[in-house]
Amino acid sequence: MKKIFKALNDETRRAILQLLREKDLTAGEIANHFNISKPSISHHLDLLKQADLVNAQRKGQFISYSINTTVLDEILTWIVTLKK
Repeated sequence: MKKIFKALNDETRRAILQLLREKDLTAGEIANHFNISKPSISHHLDLLKQADLVNAQRKGQFISYSINTTVLDEILTWIVTLKK
């Protein structure tokens, strides 16, 4: 869980998840939404992958990223159990 919360602690990574909520995107398409370097976007995507918050699938020469809702469902379930 430490990796998950570390990944969610950054505003850019949260914004990437918001974009991926709408549709799957390549790193270049994600980078077009931000005013930061492509290597920085790759670093953010790597941290999101390490936390299992995104999935990466190669499509030809590009990698398409999608949000992993399974992990988010597990986090929400855990948080709800804390409230009881």
